[in-house]
Amino acid sequence: MIEVKGLTKNYGSNRGINNISFKVQKGEILGLLGSNGAGKTTIMNLLTGYKPPTSGEIYIDGINLLEKPMEAKKKIGYLPEIPPLYPELKVISYLRFVSDLKDVPVRIREERINKVMNLVNINDVKGRLIRNLSKGYKQRLGLAQALIANPDVLILDEPTVGLDPKQIHEIRSLIQNLSKEHTIILSSHILAEVSMVCDRVIILKNGEIVAIDTPQKLARELFNTEKFFVRIKGPSDKILSEIKDIEGVLSVEKQKNDPVSGFSCFIIENSKSVDVKTPLFFKMAFLGYAIHEIRPESASLEDVFMQLTAETNCNEEAV
Repeated sequence: MIEVKGLTKNYGSNRGINNISFKVQKGEILGLLGSNGAGKTTIMNLLTGYKPPTSGEIYIDGINLLEKPMEAKKKIGYLPEIPPLYPELKVISYLRFVSDLKDVPVRIREERINKVMNLVNINDVKGRLIRNLSKGYKQRLGLAQALIANPDVLILDEPTVGLDPKQIHEIRSLIQNLSKEHTIILSSHILAEVSMVCDRVIILKNGEIVAIDTPQKLARELFNTEKFFVRIKGPSDKILSEIKDIEGVLSVEKQKNDPVSGFSCFIIENSKSVDVKTPLFFKMAFLGYAIHEIRPESASLEDVFMQLTAETNCNEEAV
């Protein structure tokens, strides 16, 4: 659905992105991650045709964006970080205006507007002035304008910025639902959000891709250690001491225990090259402490991001 080949963008003597290449399949949600200045906004500006690349190619559903910009742009819906709204207009008037701009056929215009309003749940405010809407409703309206021409591709820049937890949950659910009919590229500073919503992530550093894969695969491949949670019936201090003595155990974190039930809980980090679970089972059995639960603990997307971007210059100017 989207193919980017050797994309480079220079701003005078400064390079925004360098030789970026990736593909996004139909129905996929791809997350863009990076510190300020890493190149996320530059990529979105190039994908939407807002700015031309210095070199490289962009294909939207097989159409070259540079050679046939109008044809390619018809397949794209864009929600910038600050939605392009007109506060003096009513919601319904604004959507009619956007429909006209995007050449939605007159015969289906009202039907399309009603469908989109239902989809993003703004029917109850269609007669209100945009200036009087809450932040959450404005964000939904911004998403509505991106959807009004029923594009194949949605490009969303910080879609949940400034929203309260309930609104964030609603927008996340909506984005996941939209992926059934749209290919989505999503930029966000909220790593937990990207981890929950996106199928794959691209991590950018200094204008280049340093990793692209699912969050789970990145975590497995990046770290030479693994963690697991264990719940054991017995005294926590004694068990903690015994676990630390097992060869291959790198660290043990005591978790909140339940003094009534007598369970002690820990997160154990060990080297991937050493089996610590087998000696743990035998040692606890010998001591008479029953293991009631054991489960893997995956590295978070935040762990992966911090590891891959640790050397990023925080003084870089955002691009």
